Amino acid sequence: MTNMKHTVIDILSTGEYPSCALSNFYPHSFVLDGIKCASVEGFLQSLKTKNKVLQKYVCSLSGKEAKLFFRHKPQSILWKLTGNLYWRGKIIKRTHDDYQLLLDKAYDALMENENFVQALVACGDAELTHSIGKKDERQTILTEYEFISRICECRNRIKKSNGG
Repeated sequence: MTNMKHTVIDILSTGEYPSCALSNFYPHSFVLDGIKCASVEGFLQSLKTKNKVLQKYVCSLSGKEAKLFFRHKPQSILWKLTGNLYWRGKIIKRTHDDYQLLLDKAYDALMENENFVQALVACGDAELTHSIGKKDERQTILTEYEFISRICECRNRIKKSNGG
């Protein structure tokens, strides 16, 4: 009988590799619907504005710069009150299936980033968690479940493509 150690990786921007490289803050760029996103966080924060020019700018941000962009601005609270997010000028309800499809599409685009894929591979079969993630979709643009399930789905796609 082999001694198998159960490994858990808590995905945090301040964590060690590969944890930090799977964080939304990490500068993995990708293109979604013709818009260049510098990070997942930039994309997620951009959803708070219906202004297409401003949204494109926020997509170009990563890390804390993206996270804090709307801090102390109406957008940081307004989406929580209305449930409205925006992508390319269209309203998307936070609780609607269309929002989940947009998240899927964003992570599909992220899979084109080789550094992101390498970080997923580096996780091996570790259990992935996000201890600082929120669970209430009315309080966060990306819940812990939405985040971890998509990261795991991406990792599973890589395993399948590698014959595993």
